[in-house]
Amino acid sequence: MRRLLSPALVLLAALSVRAEAPLDKTVEVFGQKIHYLEAGSGPVVILLHGLGGSAGNWAATTPALASKFHVYVPDQIGFGASDKPLIDYRVATLVDFLDGFCKKVGITKASVVGNSLGGWTAVDFTLAHPDKVEKLVLVDSAGYSLDHNGAPKPPREMLQALNPSTVAQAKQVMGLILANKAMITDQFAEGFFAQHMKTGDGYTIDKFIDSILRGEDVVDGKLGAVKASTLIVWGKQDLLVPLAAGQWFSQDIAGSELVTLDGCGHVPQMECAAKFNATLVKFLGGSPEQTK
Repeated sequence: MRRLLSPALVLLAALSVRAEAPLDKTVEVFGQKIHYLEAGSGPVVILLHGLGGSAGNWAATTPALASKFHVYVPDQIGFGASDKPLIDYRVATLVDFLDGFCKKVGITKASVVGNSLGGWTAVDFTLAHPDKVEKLVLVDSAGYSLDHNGAPKPPREMLQALNPSTVAQAKQVMGLILANKAMITDQFAEGFFAQHMKTGDGYTIDKFIDSILRGEDVVDGKLGAVKASTLIVWGKQDLLVPLAAGQWFSQDIAGSELVTLDGCGHVPQMECAAKFNATLVKFLGGSPEQTK
């Protein structure tokens, strides 16, 4: 369960997509400010980022969808430009805030797309509110317990690397996230670390690590209840949440489709934007040509 992003990666992913800038908005949910981007019109699609991420993680996806769909891209509570209350964060927190967000902006039903921690949120939201989810897309998703399938549970020190406190740690995390190791220069790592410091989500990440270690809100044994049409997209070279997890999701969610993207790591929507967008738009009901 791990995923952070750098502003440089956001920029690289966005270069291939040109469209009108999404609207920058905020809404209050449970007394907290939630920042989000909104673009397009049509059937609703919600894009959920992962741990340490933000709406910017979907910079290349949002315009690819906006010509056919009404796209909402929130900074989940505790991340990005949204408020960061000092609470014991867990996935159930994100599910409650997503439900509250939908009520506030008037969403009654949507296709929900989530990467990593965002995928975990998406599937738990689908389990909690099946009537509100049209389609489900899991992108290199977290959600299984750390000892799922008999694997030994990692020590906290290993997970703590997901909350880097040095440039060297930031570089190590990027090495797990990206398939293209040539991108991971010292300058790139410094930019990644600077963004992590500027965003100030270290407390949030720490609390999620604690929740993960406690085994809260895991999907083990629950996925048979998912009835929404489901697409599972996985970067073949993901070292953070390996492809085996995608195969588990595919086996446990009846009728789901698993698509692997070669040359992609943990964030295929950014590292392999064109291939990812074509796969996503086709599943949601659009034409892949619209992603060009």
